[in-house]
Amino acid sequence: MTQPISLRSLTPTPAAGFEQPFEMLEACHERVHRMLTLLARLRAHLREHGADVQAQQAARDVMRYFDQAAPQHHLDEELHVFPPLLAQGDARIVPVVQRLQQDHLQMESRWQAAREVLVLIAQAQVQHLSAGDEACLDAFAGGYDDHIRAEEEIAYPAAQALLDEPARTAMSKDMMHRRGAG
Repeated sequence: MTQPISLRSLTPTPAAGFEQPFEMLEACHERVHRMLTLLARLRAHLREHGADVQAQQAARDVMRYFDQAAPQHHLDEELHVFPPLLAQGDARIVPVVQRLQQDHLQMESRWQAAREVLVLIAQAQVQHLSAGDEACLDAFAGGYDDHIRAEEEIAYPAAQALLDEPARTAMSKDMMHRRGAG
């Protein structure tokens, strides 16, 4: 009997609310890590069980997150975190922000390639991943750790120091509005 690809161990801690935009951004990073863990479990599951029903559902779950939530998260940063940091012009921060912006473009490109692999799994068109498929998924997942670390350790603290309460409130309202919340 096959073991399900369980999301139970990936259950989130209580989520931050939109009224705390930077905490919400960090909570999104936790969800990214959970989805990348699910992707790793899916890959291991495929090696043993092929693209069974559980693998198909896991592939759909990963696609749903990176199709819907991840782009909104990147847009939050592109609209509200990066512009004030670039405008301030700090010589230590600007290159980091520029790299983060490049990362977003690269992540989108890598996601499109990874998504093609996941679609094949979700539709049970492949039972095992080729070396090229594995490399594609590695490239996609591999870009996140350094990116998230730079955001949480450099960009977010610097932006929080720059944004006053009205700017944070506007950020919160925009984040909610674009997601149809509140």
